[in-house]
Amino acid sequence: MHGKIDRDRLVALMQREQKRFVDERPKSKALFDRASSSLLGGVPMNWMAKWAGAFPPFVREAQGAHFYDVDGHRYIDFCLGDTGAMTGHSPSATVKAVEEQSRRGLTLMLPSEDAVFVGEELQARFGLRCWQFALSATDANRFAIRMARQITGRNKILVFNWCYHGTVDETFITLKDGVAKARRGNIGPPVDPAITTKVVEFNDFTSLQQALAEGDVACILAEPALTNVGIVHPEPGFHDAMRELTRKFGTLLILDETHTLCAGSGGYTRTENLQPDMLVIGKAIGGGIPGAAYGFTSQIAERFSKSMNLEDCDTGGIGGTLAGNAVSLAAMRATLSKVLTPDAFSRMIPLAERWTTGVQQVITEFSMPWHVTRLGCRAEYQFSATVPRNGSEAHDAMDFDLERFMHLYCMNRGILITPFHNMALMSPFTDKDDVDHHTKVFRECVRELAA
Repeated sequence: MHGKIDRDRLVALMQREQKRFVDERPKSKALFDRASSSLLGGVPMNWMAKWAGAFPPFVREAQGAHFYDVDGHRYIDFCLGDTGAMTGHSPSATVKAVEEQSRRGLTLMLPSEDAVFVGEELQARFGLRCWQFALSATDANRFAIRMARQITGRNKILVFNWCYHGTVDETFITLKDGVAKARRGNIGPPVDPAITTKVVEFNDFTSLQQALAEGDVACILAEPALTNVGIVHPEPGFHDAMRELTRKFGTLLILDETHTLCAGSGGYTRTENLQPDMLVIGKAIGGGIPGAAYGFTSQIAERFSKSMNLEDCDTGGIGGTLAGNAVSLAAMRATLSKVLTPDAFSRMIPLAERWTTGVQQVITEFSMPWHVTRLGCRAEYQFSATVPRNGSEAHDAMDFDLERFMHLYCMNRGILITPFHNMALMSPFTDKDDVDHHTKVFRECVRELAA
């Protein structure tokens, strides 16, 4: 039991909210029933079944920080496609660029001027010399790992416990009683990830040093701060120590900024002046159009180029026919230059601070043993009184039933937060009224739980 919450009361409240959800969304239910005859579980992607309602709301249209479902309900969207729509839905600059490029050609397997612009913009934002493109951060992570293995001649990678790097096979691993095991729910792993991957706790310098000292790790693949198990910040000095260790033991450092772009226009890397060998960014940089990029230093580029030859460069497992397509690059150029600008972050981050303050006031008012954490324009509450310092502590604070109830309670009152945890993200179109409405609904929800 978490704090004052009566579990029987939680069940009763969930039943009430579930009935309200179903009763108020007959058109979504009809579409879900229809979809069940052609789509696995009635959804286009399996994880969509995890939404807290009896079925997900079917969307009619989305614009800015809001969307409408087919039953006419308006939602404030703090999920924003789990970062994919951090730009807000359909930002006009991105839409215009996509429309114009679509008339000029969709995909060519040839470069465009947009590719040069995006490469230069990413170079300026993150400080890495060379860039390549993919369609998702998952692909970019895979390609970066392949490059690291090619350069170092080593076969293992290292990740942090309860990390998130998309669907990269090697990262579906966790620690159980100090032993590396495949994560629960890992669907059909091609090999046991313990063969390919070492895993240690975030902020654990001693374990990290021991893992790297064996000399078989090609790269660390790390989020600058954990984000998908709740926000876990690095402790002071951890990044400097990690960078020193990787250089000492000849291991490359890859930072996955796909979620931590929320820290600012140059992500956590620029905000904290980090120095990775390689960096991956995806989701938001195309404004919702599939696209990702991975960058690396001049030294990495030189080492990689020396290991490859022109004849084999198209069959090495890096890239894809649609990677770097004209529409994706046009979307990235517009999004980076006109949407996810430094000015936008200067508005988004204070809104996340406001959201955090409102949630903390409610937690304090009702003496709930919870806490709220913020990273740039992203914020999240977790069901523990103490702030976790690693993935295990964050994971242990999760409460699946309580989380689903709070998500459903919000949905029934016009608010969407990320379904896999309690994260809220601000877009350039989010405003104070959106944030304050969440604070009001959050308070009502906690008051009912604490009664």
